[in-house]
Amino acid sequence: MPLHDEFIDLDDRRLRIRRLIPAKGDGFERTTLIFLHEGLGCIEMWRDFPQKLCDATRCTGIVYDRTGYGRSSPWPSDPGVRYMEIEADAVLPRLLARLGVEDCVLIGHSDGGTIALNYAAKDPAPLRAVVALAAHAINEPVCIDTIRRARETFATLGLRERLTRYHGDNVDGCFRLWSDAWLAPGFEPMDANGRLPGVLVPVQAIQGEDDDYGSELQLGIIAGKVGGYCETRLVPDCGHAPHLQQSAYVLSEITRFVAPLALVD
Repeated sequence: MPLHDEFIDLDDRRLRIRRLIPAKGDGFERTTLIFLHEGLGCIEMWRDFPQKLCDATRCTGIVYDRTGYGRSSPWPSDPGVRYMEIEADAVLPRLLARLGVEDCVLIGHSDGGTIALNYAAKDPAPLRAVVALAAHAINEPVCIDTIRRARETFATLGLRERLTRYHGDNVDGCFRLWSDAWLAPGFEPMDANGRLPGVLVPVQAIQGEDDDYGSELQLGIIAGKVGGYCETRLVPDCGHAPHLQQSAYVLSEITRFVAPLALVD
């Protein structure tokens, strides 16, 4: 285990975290960037983007494996289709409190972006802003079709083997939780009408133009329903992972958005 990884005990689960330190400091106190990974993601699947963003903003960061992913412990009981709401309402607040994080910006990708928006809807005290990368406000047919194809090929075309490298014994549980929820009849990733108006902190929503899990409609819903400032970026020549597929542009845009918000009073 790398020396900079830790396991945080939240009584009913253990979460693996990695703390990030910017390459250069300037003596000013800044907010902490909290990275929330995608639906089948983990710390490693962010690659080096979190460190690059911490370096660019001079903020410290925390990346972690959410419940049931990577090397964190499985869910103590099946959360069903509400797993993102439960993560936002019951798990993330406990993790931040245990880590002593009193000021943060959430950087969420895909499911992680939805969790970030769900968390922000209650206007929690530590939260300064949200960056939502390819977040889901609603469940679109294109997303259902993509996940259905993934489930059909999970065991036959090497997807399970590739994911096992990241999730180990969690691989079947995290894939089943994710795919079963998204393919459940009538499933929606969040109560957009009920929750988004409660998001009062600044939001930056970024999506790839060629995202095969959602359309530009996601950006319109987020921007149209949040209760505070929201800016959107639709990234050309880009799929579901803007931070990896158009890394330089996305790094620049997030840095521009976060920098004026980052200094702690």
